[in-house]
Amino acid sequence: MADTHRLFSHRLDWLPGENALATAEAHRRARGETVLDLTESNPTLADIHIHIHIDVDIGGDGGITGDPTAVPEAFRQPYWPDPRGLRSARRAVAENYRRGLPDLDDLDDLEDRLLLTTSSSESYSFLWKLLCDPGDTILVPEPSYPLFDYLARLEGVVTRPYRLEHDGTRTGDWHLGAHSLDQALANAPSRVAALVVVSPNNPTGTLLDQETLALLDVRAAARPFALVADEVFAPYAIRPGGMAVSFLAGRDTAALTFSLGGLSKSCGLPQMKLGWIAVGGPVDARRAALQRLELIGDTYLSVATPVQLALPELLRAGAARRDCIAARLAENRRFLEKLLDGSSPLSLLSSQGGWSAILRLPAIKTDEEWALSFLTEDGVLVHPGYFFDLRAFTTVVLSLLPRPDIFREATERLAASVVRHLR
Repeated sequence: MADTHRLFSHRLDWLPGENALATAEAHRRARGETVLDLTESNPTLADIHIHIHIDVDIGGDGGITGDPTAVPEAFRQPYWPDPRGLRSARRAVAENYRRGLPDLDDLDDLEDRLLLTTSSSESYSFLWKLLCDPGDTILVPEPSYPLFDYLARLEGVVTRPYRLEHDGTRTGDWHLGAHSLDQALANAPSRVAALVVVSPNNPTGTLLDQETLALLDVRAAARPFALVADEVFAPYAIRPGGMAVSFLAGRDTAALTFSLGGLSKSCGLPQMKLGWIAVGGPVDARRAALQRLELIGDTYLSVATPVQLALPELLRAGAARRDCIAARLAENRRFLEKLLDGSSPLSLLSSQGGWSAILRLPAIKTDEEWALSFLTEDGVLVHPGYFFDLRAFTTVVLSLLPRPDIFREATERLAASVVRHLR
């Protein structure tokens, strides 16, 4: 029998098997037992309903309602491919940035600095094609969401972490320090092509601030490498403060920068499949990057015309949906804060934004053991902290998106379970 492994790229030689938590969840669901899912991060499945009118109504589940014979105007238009995205759509994104950054006055040309993609994942794919040769290194934050490793491997590049440090208190903040960054740069196995910063970070909620940006900008301009700011959760900052950098787009930097956004998080519309890259930094580097990104975009032409034509209205209507999501996040976090007061053996770590909450647990079990016991004994599904490379404490990670009644019941079960295990 032929060796099938020799048929396939080494980019996929890390295919993971099913972990113990996924196996336990599948068995529980197969038995018909209830699972209260605190890992849900899809807003279209979280009972957040806002109707968006574009000749038809698109509900919270992505379904089209109203006159079944109606055809949105966006679907009647001819196909005019533009490798950067239609100018009308890019103008709508630029105006959306300007509303979020009224104090910045250097965004007049922002629509000409934008390139549209189908998602943040595709934005990363385009950037790694632009910036990296095979084997190059991308620096990524740790703790953070594990998608970066997959996206990098599929482009033939490697990731290396720089650590976000926790201040060590029961509920304190995370931060990036110069030592962690310089250590990551020194230990990189190959040329560093880019550094990713996520603001707010998932799941720590860490926001990029002006001091950290200055630190990154100096290092990036000197080596040089590009700065990539994943800002998909930026509209959900809860403690921005005066030093916070809301968006990297429009900032005056010495390094070449790329700011990522999209409809999935900012408007709670992942089914619309549209993201964007805003390019910043020195004029010559910016122009060269845009010229090359245009070639990449022209090769794929992946963004559908209807969503581009509908984008101005989607962004306007998305503001209302975003407000509903923000209210849901705040309500669930307030309940957690009240539930986990100073007498609780669990603690809620501080966050500056995003959709996640990190619970610190007693170290009598590992985070995976806690997650398995919560699922098998209490019917509650959470992410173990190791999923995000959380190492400082024993932790689990919850989504703040679920319906408040589900969230309250599930977290009350978690708190009672920990007390029971400590007896």
